[in-house]
Amino acid sequence: MTEPTQVIQALLDPKTYPHHPQSVSLVQTQMSLVFLTGDYVYKIKKPVDLGYLDYTTLEKRRFFCHQELALNQRLSPDVYLKVVPIVQQSGEILLGGEGPPIEYAVKMRQLPSDRMMDVLLTRSAVTPQMVQRVAQKVASFHEQAETSAEISRYGNLEVVQANADENFSQTEQYVGLSIYRPSYERIKTYTYGFIQQNAALFKKRVNEGRIRDCHGDLHSAHVCFVDDISIYDCIEFNDRFRYCDVAAEVAFLAMDLDYYGHADLARCFTDAYVEASRDGELVRLLDFYRCYRAYVRGKVESFKLNDPLMSQEEKARALDTARRYFDLAHSYTD
Repeated sequence: MTEPTQVIQALLDPKTYPHHPQSVSLVQTQMSLVFLTGDYVYKIKKPVDLGYLDYTTLEKRRFFCHQELALNQRLSPDVYLKVVPIVQQSGEILLGGEGPPIEYAVKMRQLPSDRMMDVLLTRSAVTPQMVQRVAQKVASFHEQAETSAEISRYGNLEVVQANADENFSQTEQYVGLSIYRPSYERIKTYTYGFIQQNAALFKKRVNEGRIRDCHGDLHSAHVCFVDDISIYDCIEFNDRFRYCDVAAEVAFLAMDLDYYGHADLARCFTDAYVEASRDGELVRLLDFYRCYRAYVRGKVESFKLNDPLMSQEEKARALDTARRYFDLAHSYTD
């Protein structure tokens, strides 16, 4: 059986790639290994079970690679290219080629890092006109996104409640580490209070078809300002994280703009979305979902603290980021 470390070492070698890049660099997330080669990106999934996702078998990783390709082609058809098998021949690991696959990778065009929204935000290089364009693209995407009775049920009150329950249960181990006890308790009180007081509003959103098959992970690191705005890296591993109120999706990016200290752009983005979608009721849910999304980001960063493949330096950065997101979630409860 080929060890994950053997695959990593092979994919860090430029000779493994048919287009012979000059160099290869690796970026890790909690669930993926992303190899940057200059022209293309190859993304493989870690063999992990995190509760909300399960990549533990090769067949599951193959399936979710194809899911990632199909779902992301909705917003970035020119970026997501194909699924490539990784094979082993005569003891050598190859990208593509004949033989039984030992792993799979999603092949993408590599987008320019200096045009990513999160990078541009740190340089104060994002303009109101740019976020308005994003809002218009997201509104158009939501209008065309699939909805059904099955998708709509994810907007039901019991599902919203279950999502909140999961957030709090999965972060108990980080109380006192990445989130302080008073913040944890305050956010819980606010969340459950809002759900209880707005039951009719959640039901109304379901009845009006506002629950859609969305992107699911719409934050600034997943927006690139190329000729046609590319919004990429949607959630493929768990449908219920994509099946959500469009308000939750809009709140995600608005929250991230707040995180980078650009509340003015967050307002501009939400205003432009409301104008394009004619969904004025969405604003009643913004603070609730911004709190929820900031909390999720803090949770995901906290998960990295348990990842054996992450270095201590990476874990220290993750801890700092998690604390900042949890502080932001707390701020919305006011």
